[in-house]
Amino acid sequence: MRRRYFLLLGWLGACLVSLAVAFDRWVGRTELPTRLSETSVEVRDRSGVLMRAFPVSGGAIRLPVSPQLVDPRFIDMLVRYEDKRFWSHAGVDPLALLRAAGQATLNGEVISGGSTLTMQVARLLEDGTTGRWAGKLRQIRLALALERQLSKAEILELYLLHAPYGGNLEGIRAAALAWFGREPARLTVSQSAFLVALPQAPERRRPDRNQAQARSARDRVVERLSEYGLLDVDAAQAARAEPVPDRMQPFPQLAPLLADELRAAAPLRRRFDVTLDAGVQQRLQSLAAQTVRSELDRLSIAILVADHQTGDVIARVGSAGYRAGRHQGFVDMVRAVRSPGSTLKPFVYGMAFDQGLAHPETMIDDAPVAFDGYEPQNFDGYFRGELPVREALKQSLNIPVVKLTREIGPNRLVQVLRRAGAKPKLPGSGAAGLAVALGGVGVSLVDLVQLYTVLAQGGEGPILRQLGTEERQRSARILRGSSAWMVSDILKEVVPPEGAPTRKIAFKTGTSYGHRDAWAIGYDGRHVIGVWLGRPDGTPVPGAFGGDVAAPVLFQAFGRLKPEFEPLPPPPADTLIVGASDLPAPLQRFRSRNAVFDAAGSGPRLVFPPDGAQLPAREDPVFVKLRGGVLPLTVLADGAPVATDVRVREFEIPNPGPGYSTLVVVDADGQSDRAVFKLR
Repeated sequence: MRRRYFLLLGWLGACLVSLAVAFDRWVGRTELPTRLSETSVEVRDRSGVLMRAFPVSGGAIRLPVSPQLVDPRFIDMLVRYEDKRFWSHAGVDPLALLRAAGQATLNGEVISGGSTLTMQVARLLEDGTTGRWAGKLRQIRLALALERQLSKAEILELYLLHAPYGGNLEGIRAAALAWFGREPARLTVSQSAFLVALPQAPERRRPDRNQAQARSARDRVVERLSEYGLLDVDAAQAARAEPVPDRMQPFPQLAPLLADELRAAAPLRRRFDVTLDAGVQQRLQSLAAQTVRSELDRLSIAILVADHQTGDVIARVGSAGYRAGRHQGFVDMVRAVRSPGSTLKPFVYGMAFDQGLAHPETMIDDAPVAFDGYEPQNFDGYFRGELPVREALKQSLNIPVVKLTREIGPNRLVQVLRRAGAKPKLPGSGAAGLAVALGGVGVSLVDLVQLYTVLAQGGEGPILRQLGTEERQRSARILRGSSAWMVSDILKEVVPPEGAPTRKIAFKTGTSYGHRDAWAIGYDGRHVIGVWLGRPDGTPVPGAFGGDVAAPVLFQAFGRLKPEFEPLPPPPADTLIVGASDLPAPLQRFRSRNAVFDAAGSGPRLVFPPDGAQLPAREDPVFVKLRGGVLPLTVLADGAPVATDVRVREFEIPNPGPGYSTLVVVDADGQSDRAVFKLR
């Protein structure tokens, strides 16, 4: 009898061993689903803040995550509520399965599930069902296989990545951002409880569709965790009092055109860390949308902000809105090549200072001139006569800057722009003409901000960069520090828009031919901002001037960038700061390298009004200014003497009335000069 008993025990033991071996082989033969799930491409700002998340194939938002990026309290609550023996079981919790089976038998329905977190991961990886026995058996087998190959932390990470949270949300990061607008690193007790409960019935418990069920599910989690001793009375009460979210927050779309550009350039890359600041980007996108409200004018806008000390781009707005329609929001106007209008003039003056052709106090003639058939005109059609170079730049006059460009050489100007890091596009044959200083060349807003970054840094500065991983580079030196400072000092005196602070930034505006582009660009001691306004298709915008429409946006952009302007730097030690009379003789008046100026006393020369000038018609006397000649003078207007025995070289004559007039000045030696001008 005893022998038979031992034989039976041996047989049973052998059967159990055989079953164990067979079971082990059965689990070992399990084909695991792929665990390398596609995650959303992310664009993050300089501080790691999410700016853009692209959906994966199928439309889901699934953001990469690890347990270290999640609030530890959420992890504790999840494990305690869903699978309290997670850290000790081998993938299946027999006690939980027995409990679930007993409850189902007694109640005739499923009261609680027996699935472990590992089994839930198995289901999520295979996108399987939970209710059928075949599905449950498959989950058990897969869970056991997962536990053999992965650590508990890796299994938990898979759950945090794949758990469903309603709609197209997968994973705790997508859920925390969509439902609470924050990363899951710091969650309240109520938020954690809600996110523990939601994956069990993500569509039924969506708070934007069923507030009551969402709140009830969260409260059950809070109550259960209180019973387990994980939450004290006060924490539980506060969690139940906190409202559940009533809507899903949209994922950020900050700098969307830049994000598209980066993704197209590196389609296999999963994350882009840019130099932008998400907060500044959001505020400037809002400013752009507010500036361009009407659909009727088809306007678009671009704003680019950079730190000129580091070259980091801080904000980049390529259009008024990331949408189709009359504004053509999908066209990135930050990169579009357009005519810069007058915004290149400061570089001409800087080069003139560098080459000893002029100084801010040098006198220069704003009078009609022709260069091989090219006759530049001022924007308003008027001539100012002789005036300081400082005023010529402040007033953005065309004739003085063309004169300087002729002496410098337009090709040399283009080369300087390229050495500064810009990429100017020349029209036609590619040869630079004198009109390059007036906007006769194509540049982008990126180019202009690059140029002004170098100018703000004293003639040599960093190359702009948008990715934090890009190597920092610097431009070649294009100006001496003193020349760059003198340009900045002049631009600081430009009259700002009404209501804007004065002498806080150095800025320049520009309007391209035909009012197609309105520009404003300026800098303080730290940042440079460029603004463009116009139509993406290049059609004119009648009446749009850079000073009227773009300059106000420039100052508003500075206001949204930071609370205070930062001071511009002091002049370098070698800067020549003197009045006109104290300048060296060659710098007192601009002259062409090939021109011969009349010496004082060799004959009178009318400085104002210059020959060919058109002046606004007023009832006031006409101001006359001349150089040279032997006093006293006689002045004739249209052949009739209007002043005799004049012993000064600046005086007024009676207004001759609208239309053309001929002015003749005769000195004591009988020498004379004449000018024909028009009052209109």
